[in-house]
Amino acid sequence: MSTSAQPCTCQLAASERGATLKLAGAWRLAALPSVWHDLRALRPSAPLTLDGSALKSLDAAAALALLRALRSAGVDPQSVALQDFSEAHRRVFEDVRRRLAATEPPVPRAQRRWLAELGEKTVALGGLLAGHLNFLGETVAAFGDLLLRPARLRVKELTAQFEQVCLNAVPVVALVTLLIGVTIAYLLGLQAEKYGANIFVVDGVGIGMTREFAPIIVATIIAGRSGAAFTAQLGAMRLTEEIDAIRTLGLSPQQVLVIPRVLALMLALPLLVFVGDIMGIVGAMLVAEPMLGLTPTTFLERLHEALDIRHVWVGLGKAPAFALFIAVIGCRMGMTVERDTRAVGLATTSTVVQSIVAVILLDAGFAVLFQELGW
Repeated sequence: MSTSAQPCTCQLAASERGATLKLAGAWRLAALPSVWHDLRALRPSAPLTLDGSALKSLDAAAALALLRALRSAGVDPQSVALQDFSEAHRRVFEDVRRRLAATEPPVPRAQRRWLAELGEKTVALGGLLAGHLNFLGETVAAFGDLLLRPARLRVKELTAQFEQVCLNAVPVVALVTLLIGVTIAYLLGLQAEKYGANIFVVDGVGIGMTREFAPIIVATIIAGRSGAAFTAQLGAMRLTEEIDAIRTLGLSPQQVLVIPRVLALMLALPLLVFVGDIMGIVGAMLVAEPMLGLTPTTFLERLHEALDIRHVWVGLGKAPAFALFIAVIGCRMGMTVERDTRAVGLATTSTVVQSIVAVILLDAGFAVLFQELGW
């Protein structure tokens, strides 16, 4: 077939049991060009047996060329049988065949069309929403069981969670809502001064802070603070198999881990919203006198006239609903996270995004509902 200083040959023979490719001579790096040409011309087919009885030498380069030529001819290199190979030649061939996949360049991933991507994302979103809805149902059922058996409430855990989500959150909530109140009063004042309507800034700040700004801003803060904390805590417990241990002890993870967190957040968020209402109004009052000439006494008198108590109740009434969804999303993402540290971080980030989106959608729904009810 081909000749060189160290000639190597290959001869293909067919039989009832399949084709046999007989290798002879010295199969080494120097003979690769002719070896490749001869192998491509033979066109072997499966099932194939390699006969190495006449093989004098074999190196890794020649073995790799042989395997690639077989694959290009449509023969699976892993299915090729060896016959009459010496132990040394067999070891070289098997080692190259075992490492063959690593020598091939990665197959480029086929780009999917936008419609397929949209469909995949839609199915994933549907699965996520179905999972959240199922977890919400389990949580409500656990609350119902708690009402029938109040002794199951873990007061110590509830107290610890309440301290974490409420008391420790007061400083950041107070600071942010104070600055928001200052900003809203300043922006409204710039426009009101043009028309001599400085006094109406109090109306805008009072109603806006109590009805919309404080609830949604505080809920967003808590989503990033407590919702993410719930996911990280429960995700770490799942990673260390503590949740499995709780089930092994015959206890319910819903009662032990989820209910105290959900209940603590539902109790804490209305209180934090009230703190936000007060601090937002205080912030507006701080900027009202130097900018608008409204003394604190005038500001409070106008606030008493303009701010109907129903606006305060509307804002406070949204808070438990916001808290329920934030806690359910945070706990569910932590309870179902994959068992690796990277997944915990991704789930924590996803919790914050999902919670904020849920809060905004709920607020929009409440706005439409209260408008229809005339509140």
